[in-house]
Amino acid sequence: MPTENASRTNRLPEKGLPQDTIIQELEAKLHPDLTYSSGKILCSMCTSPHSFAKQVYRKYLEKNLGDPSLFPASAELEQETVSMLGSLLSNPKACGSIVSGGTEANIVALWAARNLAKRERGEVVVPVSAHYSFDKASDLLNLKLIKVKLNSSYQMDVKAAEKAITSKTAAIVGLAGSTGLGVVDPIRGLSEIASAHNIYLHVDAAFGGFVLPFLKELGYKPLDFDFSLPGVCSVTIDPHKMGLAPIPAGGILFRDAEMCEAVSMKVPYLAGGEMKQSTLLGTRSGASAVAVWALLKHLGRAGYAAVVERCLGLTWKLVEGIRRIDGLDIVAEPTMNVVGVKSDTVDVSLVFRELRKRGWAVSLFPDYLRIVVMPHTKPSHIKRFLEDLQRILENLRT
Repeated sequence: MPTENASRTNRLPEKGLPQDTIIQELEAKLHPDLTYSSGKILCSMCTSPHSFAKQVYRKYLEKNLGDPSLFPASAELEQETVSMLGSLLSNPKACGSIVSGGTEANIVALWAARNLAKRERGEVVVPVSAHYSFDKASDLLNLKLIKVKLNSSYQMDVKAAEKAITSKTAAIVGLAGSTGLGVVDPIRGLSEIASAHNIYLHVDAAFGGFVLPFLKELGYKPLDFDFSLPGVCSVTIDPHKMGLAPIPAGGILFRDAEMCEAVSMKVPYLAGGEMKQSTLLGTRSGASAVAVWALLKHLGRAGYAAVVERCLGLTWKLVEGIRRIDGLDIVAEPTMNVVGVKSDTVDVSLVFRELRKRGWAVSLFPDYLRIVVMPHTKPSHIKRFLEDLQRILENLRT
């Protein structure tokens, strides 16, 4: 329960305070928050937004995509943004929306799959490594998740996925960059299964969508995951992750307008008369879509490829450093800029605790630590992190 003093402090003031006073109070209250610029955030799949995107976002804050009749040019820019994202994912004719993030995008995808399948209490086949947003989606949409095992490469087991298909199956979900290890499921195999059984296939590429398209040109092994595979019906891609856009900026892309129409609803009261919306939210930030449009135009394919190249280069420096520390190893060869760190000699939860004491934010999974190397990460950050990691291991062994 809040104290009496706290309750008094949190009341709406009778008279407004000067802006400078409020800014000073905010600085003091928010000081405990970690910052991307410190380099110590090594667990987040988000990053500090690009300076140009922040500038554009601030300029167009009033725009609301929930009523495109008031902001028709913004709505048109959103569709241009979707087309650019679609071209990145091998389908410039894709239909979709800029949404709040990967969670909303995944919910909308399963919403469409459920409506298209027209099955009562349908089932969705997902890997056990699926993001928790699918648990939210199943609860909201009255769908049952059928979670299947992973293979030795931490990918969804394709044979297990096919065995899980029943007459109730409304969709299959594959990951193009798992939350835990950044692993890409065998989407080609899932596409073949989905096509053979006439089942909706959704790909969660919230993180991988801005990484995987550049692997081949950067000299890494390319991985099939997008609309180039005929069975893929929808893809989640988050510009506010490796796309460097301000939060909130997720993306849900459908192969064609028919799939998008499956979640379309008429809104009778908008300024332009009855119109349709195909998103979970009504009021939506137009600034987010405009900022993503501007950033895609500004960086272009070459700019994003350079961002990915830098992150992957630092990822492999991190991997090399971890392998030089006695008692540590990586869980699996990184597919992208996500690294799992394990130990046979110390409890990784103790390592996690000691890292946190030193200000480092990494993720703790049941038997490994997860590190994400994002655009805000610098070589000096990796160097300092490895030095602290070495000291922690030495102290834990003594």
